[in-house]
Amino acid sequence: MADVQDDYPAHSSTYQSFSKLVLFAILFIVLLLACMALGLVGNSGLIALLLGIGGTVALLVAFTVLS
Repeated sequence: MADVQDDYPAHSSTYQSFSKLVLFAILFIVLLLACMALGLVGNSGLIALLLGIGGTVALLVAFTVLS
């Protein structure tokens, strides 16, 4: 039973890291779908491209800084 208590901090850290990864993936997919809808349906390809690149960079910076 002592081993179970010792593993809790490692499991907690792994769970938090995985949770951040899943959140990043969900936000990136939503950003990608929004840019695709803007580019294809809204006929604003350049704005969609800029929003996609800027949004991706913003997501990467935000998750890097906040981790």
